[in-house]
Amino acid sequence: MGYILAMHRVVALVRPVQSTFELGCGAEVFGTPRDGVPQHYEFDVCTEHPGPVPTTAGYAMHVPSGLSALDNADTVLIPGWLPVETPLSPKVRRALLAAHERGARLVTICSGVFALARTGLLSGRSATTHWARAEQLQREFPDIRVEPDVLYVDHGDVATSAGAGAGIDLCLHLVRRDHGAAHAALVARHMVMPTHREGGQVQYAPPTVPSDALDGLLEWASARLGTSLSVDDLAAYLRVSPRTLARRFAEQLGTSPGAWLLSRRVAEARRLLEETELPVDAVAARVGLASAVNLRRRFHAQVGTTPGAYRRAFRTP
Repeated sequence: MGYILAMHRVVALVRPVQSTFELGCGAEVFGTPRDGVPQHYEFDVCTEHPGPVPTTAGYAMHVPSGLSALDNADTVLIPGWLPVETPLSPKVRRALLAAHERGARLVTICSGVFALARTGLLSGRSATTHWARAEQLQREFPDIRVEPDVLYVDHGDVATSAGAGAGIDLCLHLVRRDHGAAHAALVARHMVMPTHREGGQVQYAPPTVPSDALDGLLEWASARLGTSLSVDDLAAYLRVSPRTLARRFAEQLGTSPGAWLLSRRVAEARRLLEETELPVDAVAARVGLASAVNLRRRFHAQVGTTPGAYRRAFRTP
């Protein structure tokens, strides 16, 4: 006698005003039938108050299922939570904790982590969210170890992702964990997505240049990245010792002169990869990293991907 393998039930908990894209990440990975791709998941949507739920796209969607839909969910997906300051109602909090208690995994996309944080299930654990909200998450929930630079964090029973696009990466990662790399790659190919991005890859946050509180040094150095600038050169510009320079960087920027200089070189490399067609070795020379090999090594250490892959993702026509 044959046995029918039970479908894994994914239920998304939505609220007004719901992000359509973040909900779509889960629906596309878990809820879309595809020819030639085995269907391992059932996908449903619920809300605290069944009926019309406004969305960020300007229309309302009808959600007939209430919180009881979470009673038999294997995965509970929270696809965003806006405004992030919105508290959990007692009913929603109880439903989420009950689902976790009976073994369901709780997964968030982007701002959804704020809802999960209010359950207490992230206390003492690491989590991530969109880079623009990482400071707020850390400020409001100091008992969470916020990792602002990664795409997703998976603890098995709870998982969080960065900005909305990273939600797709997390969902595909869960498919990979549930049904293997080959099946996840098949789903990704149908979605015309990269087959796998590690959770530890950094978010593509825009590089920032701190305000120049060091008597013009930062602006002076930024204009000379293509030269063989050294820490001694930076110290000489301010007419201080390298030791004094290191102390001033630590006090005012929270980093070392060498680390700051390298981060500026990588940030300029990112700009050149996005805005020009310069070969990688020419980009390396322009930012003072001498060779393509050195640029690739430094770039991968800071950005989590190669210069070529970064250019393909962000090249401006």
